[in-house]
Amino acid sequence: MKRKLLSQSLLLAVLLLGACACLTSRTRLLAQTASAKATGEKTSGLNIQIEPVESDEASLPPEFRVAIYENLVEAVGKTGKFQHVFRSGDRAADATPHLLILHTRVVGFKPGSQKKREVTTVAGATIIRSSVQLVTREGRTVFTREVEGKVRFFGENLNATSDFAKKVAATIRLTPMPDRS
Repeated sequence: MKRKLLSQSLLLAVLLLGACACLTSRTRLLAQTASAKATGEKTSGLNIQIEPVESDEASLPPEFRVAIYENLVEAVGKTGKFQHVFRSGDRAADATPHLLILHTRVVGFKPGSQKKREVTTVAGATIIRSSVQLVTREGRTVFTREVEGKVRFFGENLNATSDFAKKVAATIRLTPMPDRS
């Protein structure tokens, strides 16, 4: 009974964390869009929809899946390449022209130990390996990359998800986007 209550509490905490992160990232994206318009920054006219993280790894905890998704939404929004960053299932994306779709599949996960990292600095790394694919609405592939996020020295295990999202955003920033035609 205690185990069931604990797992339900953990699930509720993950959902609440996701909802808070959603509100925070939405507010940041609105502020970034407003500041980009005020400073005259140019966006490409493209929009992006980020799909939920898929996983081949049974050992990937749910909180990592949620954190990867939330960090991707935030990091991709900071690239400045897109007018709007949509979450999967957002109906506004259906009517949006020039939509790209980001798919992420975790293909490798090595859980680390924060305690081991702090003591030895050579053991205990948390590593997330993923296949990331950006496609057009019509299914044309813009890029497919293998991206690895990790936390090696100090920090929480979930920091690997932030590192991963930053690397995906850097890849998007460096990739030439398709014409809007």
